[in-house]
Amino acid sequence: MSRYLCIHGHFYQPPRENPWLESIELQDSAYPYHDWNERITAECYGPNAVSRILDGEERIDRIVNNYASISFNFGPTLLAWMAEAKPEVYQAILEADERSRLRFGGHGSALAQPYNHLILPLANARDKRTQIVWGLADFEHRFGRRAEGAWLPEAAVDLESLDLLAAEGVLFTILEPGQAHRVRLKGTDAWEDVSGGRIDTTVPYRIELPSGRSMALFFYDGSTSRAVAFEGLLSSGERFARRLVSRFPEEAAGDADTDRLVHIATDGETYGHHHRHGEMALSYALHEIESNGWATLTNYGAYLASHPPTREVEIWEDSSWSCVHGVERWRSDCGCHTGGGPGWTQAWRAPLRDALDGLRDDLIPLYEAEAGRLFADPWTARDDYAAVVLDRSPATVDAFLERHGAAGVKGADRVRALELLEMQRHAMLMYTSCGWFFNDLAGLETIQILQYAGRVVQLAGRLFGGEVEESFLLRLEKARSNEPAAGTGRDLYDRHVRPSRVDLPQVAVHSAVTALFENQPAIHRVFCYTVEKRQGQTSQAGRARLSIGRMRVESSLTGDAELMSYGVLHFGDHNLSAGVRRGPGSQGTEEDARLIALIAEIVQPFEHGDLAQVVRLLDRSFDGLSYSLRSLFRDEQRRVIGLVLDSTLKDAEGELREMYVQHAPLLRYLHSLGTPPPGALRAAVEHVLDVDLKRALADPRVDPGEVQKLLDEAAGLGATLDGGGLSYALERSLGALVESLTRTPEDMTLLRRADRVAGLARRPPFKPDLWSAQNRCYAMLEIAYPVMKEEADAGEDLAMEWTGLFRSLAGKLGLRVE
Repeated sequence: MSRYLCIHGHFYQPPRENPWLESIELQDSAYPYHDWNERITAECYGPNAVSRILDGEERIDRIVNNYASISFNFGPTLLAWMAEAKPEVYQAILEADERSRLRFGGHGSALAQPYNHLILPLANARDKRTQIVWGLADFEHRFGRRAEGAWLPEAAVDLESLDLLAAEGVLFTILEPGQAHRVRLKGTDAWEDVSGGRIDTTVPYRIELPSGRSMALFFYDGSTSRAVAFEGLLSSGERFARRLVSRFPEEAAGDADTDRLVHIATDGETYGHHHRHGEMALSYALHEIESNGWATLTNYGAYLASHPPTREVEIWEDSSWSCVHGVERWRSDCGCHTGGGPGWTQAWRAPLRDALDGLRDDLIPLYEAEAGRLFADPWTARDDYAAVVLDRSPATVDAFLERHGAAGVKGADRVRALELLEMQRHAMLMYTSCGWFFNDLAGLETIQILQYAGRVVQLAGRLFGGEVEESFLLRLEKARSNEPAAGTGRDLYDRHVRPSRVDLPQVAVHSAVTALFENQPAIHRVFCYTVEKRQGQTSQAGRARLSIGRMRVESSLTGDAELMSYGVLHFGDHNLSAGVRRGPGSQGTEEDARLIALIAEIVQPFEHGDLAQVVRLLDRSFDGLSYSLRSLFRDEQRRVIGLVLDSTLKDAEGELREMYVQHAPLLRYLHSLGTPPPGALRAAVEHVLDVDLKRALADPRVDPGEVQKLLDEAAGLGATLDGGGLSYALERSLGALVESLTRTPEDMTLLRRADRVAGLARRPPFKPDLWSAQNRCYAMLEIAYPVMKEEADAGEDLAMEWTGLFRSLAGKLGLRVE
C-alpha cells in the first residue's frame, strides 16, 4: 500500500465592499489594520505564502510557500480584492498553483468556488448556474487554466448543483463524511449504509447524477479536521504530522496493492488567523512527513488521475459541513449559532430569506421583459457578464454587448443594459452565506447583505419605479433582532442602508470637498466613479475657504453620468456646508455664463468676510445646503478630519515641546532621586519623545544613532513610550531598508544602516514584527549571499566585509545563514 497525503484549505472572506463604491471602507474593529481583509491577510494569507521552518535554535532555517504543497481554494471576491490591495500575496498564490502543476504531474492544487459563497441548495436553478459559471470564469481568468475541482460553499450539496458542476467539466468536489448516505463497489448491487460519518475517507467515490453525468467525490477525515480547527492540534507541528500519518489504515491481507489517501479540510484561516503561527505548524508538518518518507504529498486532481473511483456513493441532499441540520442554518432557527444572550433565537433567519427571495422573484419578470428588449437572451447575458465583472474596460463591455446582440445599444439604453446586470449581480451578492451564519439579525454580516439588497432596490427603482422597495420592506418587517433596540429588519434597513446609499450628486460633493484639502487633477477617480472638473474657482479668506464650480460625474460600472454645479463653504475646523444642483446634460454657453455670474456674486461677500450672506446665496443657488463633512465617504472623512486637526495638533505639540525643553533638567533630577514627576510634565516629555522617535524612524535615511540618543534620553527621564506605535514605525522602516537593499545589495552604506537599525529591534520598547524584513533578507540569502560568499572565499576584501555585515543583519533578524 502506498500512502498519499493531501491537506485542503478553504480560504474565504465574505465580500465587505460598500455596494455603491465597490471598495471596503474603514473598519475600526480591525485596528490597527484598515479592514478585516487586510488584517486576515497579515495574519494568515500572507504568512502562508512565506511560512517559516525553524531549526533547533529557533532560527529561520527556510521560508516556504505552503500553498504549493497543499490543496486550496480562494473565494473569487477575496482574490479580486487581493489582486488590487495585496498584489505580492496574490502573485504568490498564483505562482503556488504553477509550482504545484510542475510537482503533481500537471495537476494544479487550486480549486474553483461558486462566485460569492451563496448556499447552492437554497438557490434557484438560474442562480446556481450563474454562480458556478462565474466562479469557473474567475478561476480561469486568474490561474490561466480550467478548474479540475471545485469547493462548494459550506460544502452544502444537492444533486442539481453537482450536475451543473459536472456539465461545466468539473471532475470532483470535497464533502464531509457525514454527508455520505451509502456506498457500493462498482458493478455490484449491494449498498452499504455509511450514515453518521462511517464512510472510508481514504478512497475516492463516483456519484451518478440525474442527467447521466457523473463526478468524483472525496470525503475528508472529519475527526482530524476537527482536531486541527478546534482542538489545538496546531500547537505542535510534529504532533500534527504524527496525527496525520496515524490516520492511514493498517494493511490487510491481500490489500497490499491498494493505495490510500489521508486528507483533511478546514477553513484556511485556521492556519494563522484562528491559531497564531498555525501556518508554521503546517509547513513543519509537511516538511517532517516528506523528509522522513512517511507519505507522498499530492493533490486531489493528481490522485484522481491515477486512482479513478472503484466505488459508488449516494449522498444526503441539502447537507453541509457546518450545520448538523443540513442547510437549515441558512433558512431556519435550527439551533446552530455563534453565541448570543439568554433566550436568543435565530427566528429571524426564515423571514430574512423570505424577504430576499421575494425581492429576487418580484424582479425576475421585470428583468426578463426589459433585458429581453436589449439582449438576445437575458439569462445567457447574465451568465457571461462575469467577463465584464473581471474587466470593466470599455473594450470588454463593447465585446460583451456585441456577443449578446446588443452592439447597437447606445446612450440611455446602454446604461439601462448595464444597470440591469448590476442589479442581478447584487441580487446574488445579497445571498452571501455569512448573512445567516451568526447569532443575530443586527450583526455586521447581515447588515452587509442588506446593503446589497439596498443596491438592488435602488437600481430597480431607477429601472422600473413602482413598489419594489415597499414590498421588500413589508416582508423584512417580519424579521426581528434579539436586541430590542435594533428592532426589525426594516428598522435596520432604515438605520444602516438608506444613509449609505450613494448617488452621483453625493460623489460630486465628495470630490468638491476633498478638493479643498488637496490638489486634484481635472479628471480623477472617486472609487468606482470618474469625475471631470469643467469650471470652477476656489477662494480663501482667513480660515474660510469657498469653492464653486461644475463637474461631470460618471459611474465606471454602468456609464450613468450627470453634469452638475456645486458650492462648498468651509468655515474652518469641522464646520462645512455644501450644495449641488443638477445641471443640463451639456456644457452650454448659457450655463457657463450663469456659473460665472454666480461665482462673481458669491465671491465678493466672501472676500469681505460676510459669511452669512455667502450662506444665503449658496442656499438659494443650490436648493439648500444639504451636505456637510458627514456626507464624505468614511475613509476620506477620517482623512479630512485629520487634516483639519493637524494645525491644532501642531500648536499643542509646540506648547508641549516648550515645556519639555524648559523642564527636562528638573525631570532628570527627579528621576535620579526616584521621585515620580508631575503628570503634566511627564505627559509632555513622553509625547515629544514619541513624536521625535516616530519621525526619526520614518525618515528614509533613518539615523540609528539619533534613535539611540532619543531612547537614552527617554531612559534618563524615566519616560514610558508608545511601544506599539514605535514598534510599528520600526518594522516599516526596517522593512523598507531591507527592500532597498534587495535592489542594490552592493550598497555598503545601506547594509550598515540596515544592520544597525535591526540591532534596535531587541531594545525596549520595541517589539516589532520582523516578517517583512525577514522575507526580503531571506531572498538575499538565496540569491546575493552565495555570490558574495564565493568572492569572499576567494579573498576579496569588500566581499569579506559585505558577508560579515550580512551575517550580522541576518542573525539579528533571526535567520540561519550557514
